Amino acid sequence: MQLRYNRTYVFAISLASALGGLLFGYDWVVIGGAKPFYEPFFGIAGVPALQGWAMSCALVGCVAGALLSGGLSDRFGRKRLLLLSAGLFVAGSLGTGFAGSFTMFVLFRMLGGVGIGLASNLSPMYIAEVTPAHVRGRFVSLNQLTIVIGILAAQIVNWRVARPVPKGASAAEILASWNGQTGWRWMFWACAVPAGLFFLFVLFVPESPRWLVKRGREERARAVLARVGGGAYADDELRSIRETLARETGKAGFRDLARPGMSRVLTLGIVLAVFQQWCGINVIFNYAQEIFAAAGYGVSAILFNIVITGGVNLVFTFVAIATVDRIGRKPLMLIGAGGLAGIFALTGLLFFLKFQGLPLLILVVSAIACYGMSLAPVIWVVLSEIFPNRVRGAAMSAATFSLWAACFVLTYTFPLLNHALKASGTFWLYAGICLLGFAFIKIRLPETKGKSLERIEHELVG
Repeated sequence: MQLRYNRTYVFAISLASALGGLLFGYDWVVIGGAKPFYEPFFGIAGVPALQGWAMSCALVGCVAGALLSGGLSDRFGRKRLLLLSAGLFVAGSLGTGFAGSFTMFVLFRMLGGVGIGLASNLSPMYIAEVTPAHVRGRFVSLNQLTIVIGILAAQIVNWRVARPVPKGASAAEILASWNGQTGWRWMFWACAVPAGLFFLFVLFVPESPRWLVKRGREERARAVLARVGGGAYADDELRSIRETLARETGKAGFRDLARPGMSRVLTLGIVLAVFQQWCGINVIFNYAQEIFAAAGYGVSAILFNIVITGGVNLVFTFVAIATVDRIGRKPLMLIGAGGLAGIFALTGLLFFLKFQGLPLLILVVSAIACYGMSLAPVIWVVLSEIFPNRVRGAAMSAATFSLWAACFVLTYTFPLLNHALKASGTFWLYAGICLLGFAFIKIRLPETKGKSLERIEHELVG
């Protein structure tokens, strides 16, 4: 018999936490739409190293936020760190928009990046810790849904804020326009509104019951669990949490991640986190301008095409939410890795044969659809599930750190790879990485659907 849980309550607190994902998605993608306009303003157009740094500097903050999130969330709780993340989003978006120099632009992008690093770690982890096992996949996927909504919101804001740009306009003409002086600033400022709402909503969510038990506050933990699934559910969950924590002694920290049983699970999490970035799809979001320009589109058409990709991403995220607790995590991830390998191989071939226009757009949209229903949400689900209660904060921190470090490498190196290998060679490289990811998932990833966090811990760590 399946648990009858308080759907409205679980949905409300999960959605409030998942707003961190919306800000993560917005801040991560807004840079791509602003790119044609801030580059002439700061004089970095045509300088690949500085272009790559402008796109990737926020990821340095992401790495720092990911590193800080584990220890701080284990010490101060998930809720306080989510509030800190919201505050950093507000400061980063406003400061980036007001930046008068490239140095200030980079510093505020990095500050916002710390917020992304915190939210990307804490939001899925918090949701996993408050939701019942049989629906955990779809609720953690809610975090990915809000990321996708944030991505689409940034794409729509970029498209609507930017005034029409004549095809073939020079950097000097763009710099002299409203887009080059003011428009790109509004793209960043817009993020402050949802960031403020995120802060407000998180004030009303409860602390994670698993963190509360770990800190000896069982009565508060039981109250949260009882509101989720009733008294019997609360008692069963408390018993399982106590049993897993009783097997551990002493204070948990990063040193515990090196233990034999734990290191195997950590390696699994890190490889999956890195693969989510190195599969190459994020290049399409961050460098959509170059990809569509290479396919023959002008700036205004590019911004509209980017909105199309965001809409497709949103639709196929609903496919993942509907299937992750039915089909399972592993089959969806195999579909994603294999599908992207084939799509990127064809994309590289079209670039090599110098195809332009619609065929390339169709392949890009297909890649985003494939990613949106598989690797994008499911890897976050798996990462939120596989780490033991006692070290979940530190382990998620290590995995998220690896994810953002990999994202930094990917984002910074794309202009250099694109210059050295051309678009065709770059996409063939990503196709090869996807094949390696497919083999790893096939061999190493266990299925976790429908299992409690404590059962998963017993099976993976012992």
